[in-house]
Amino acid sequence: MIGLVDANNFYVSCERIFAPSLEGKAVGVMSNNDGCVIARSAEMKAMEIPMGTPSFQLEGLRRRGEIYLLSSNYELYGDMSARLAQLLEDACPDMAPYSIDEMFIYLDGLSEPQCQAIGEALRRRIRRHLGLPVCVGLAPTHTLAKLANHVAKKQPHYQGVCLLNAHSNTTTALLKQLPVSAVWGVGRRLAEQLAIYGIRTAWELRESDTKALRKRFSVVLARTALELRGTPCLEMNAVEQPRQRIMTSRSFGKATGDQAELHAALRRHAQRSAEKLRQQHSLARAVMLFLSTNRHRKDQPQYYPRAMISLPIPSDDTRLILQAVREGLMQIYRPGHHFIKAGVMLLDLVDAQAHQLSLLQPTLQTHPHLMGTVDAINQRMGQGTIRFGMTDAQAPWQLRCAHRSRRYTTRWDELMEAGTHPGAIQAFTSRP
Repeated sequence: MIGLVDANNFYVSCERIFAPSLEGKAVGVMSNNDGCVIARSAEMKAMEIPMGTPSFQLEGLRRRGEIYLLSSNYELYGDMSARLAQLLEDACPDMAPYSIDEMFIYLDGLSEPQCQAIGEALRRRIRRHLGLPVCVGLAPTHTLAKLANHVAKKQPHYQGVCLLNAHSNTTTALLKQLPVSAVWGVGRRLAEQLAIYGIRTAWELRESDTKALRKRFSVVLARTALELRGTPCLEMNAVEQPRQRIMTSRSFGKATGDQAELHAALRRHAQRSAEKLRQQHSLARAVMLFLSTNRHRKDQPQYYPRAMISLPIPSDDTRLILQAVREGLMQIYRPGHHFIKAGVMLLDLVDAQAHQLSLLQPTLQTHPHLMGTVDAINQRMGQGTIRFGMTDAQAPWQLRCAHRSRRYTTRWDELMEAGTHPGAIQAFTSRP
């Protein structure tokens, strides 16, 4: 049996753990630079405020106290995700993270009543130890577990834990009601293509001929149909394939044309991309960087340059990548432009363990243990503890986060304070 543990409204729930006064209120978490709403509480959803609504359109509601908007606090969310993963690792024989708020657990050899009891116990334990509300979906396959979790969230009588047997009447009725777009891995475009062949519900996909699905669409869709029948076909190591490219980019809090400030932003993006590269045990052969002015400012000159620099050898060494970034910026920088976004992409990735050095390649002195040590310290002490080059916290390219909550679990100077006064919500939501 496979279980999917999914935190409900994860970003909002993380905020409410440390600000209980937000319980029962309409709360939204905004994107980078406080641009738009990317997470909503159930109360905000009930107000029919769509996902992605620009935050400036909600300013009136915020000022009247009808809603509360918070800046993204990714450091807090990431730490709470790590704590959730650790709790599940301690409680389950096998666990695999799927996203920041979703974790698969594997309960092989246990009966359905035992799995149900474990799901209910985990839900209580996570709520008690972390304060996070979660739902648990249990089924014989990954795809059905995702659907079971969906049911656990939408139907209150399951009390947050739903177990689906592949051949039960409940599962059959559910699959006949669900549109095919609700199935894991079936996006909008694929759903439109399936509709042409008369496949509009999850049940019709389940009953489709797998050979025809493989021929017309893909082997993955054929396996998804088998998963809906209760036959495990999708393994997590197949789902989590190494990326073919790694990109880190971000909009600036304020436009800047200063070369040193642009270099600082690109340097930070390059370091983060290099960390991701080492995490998946890959090497990059090339580095691409890009800058972008604000295309909505017609009164300003527009410029969208990009440069790609080949590395002397395939590498995951941050220092080599930073050298390429410096060279690329010198090529594309032009004074007189106000840039609003920058990014770094690592391209042409190869497996670090399978890569063979060629006799024709230059030999450079590298220090893999140095990079590993830097990553280990940053993972233990917090991202950016050790970095290459100085960073100005007041630089224009730094993110706007005028309504960010404290990073309660990762910063000594932002720990929870006792004796908060009744008007703390206003102070909390306007904290710089």
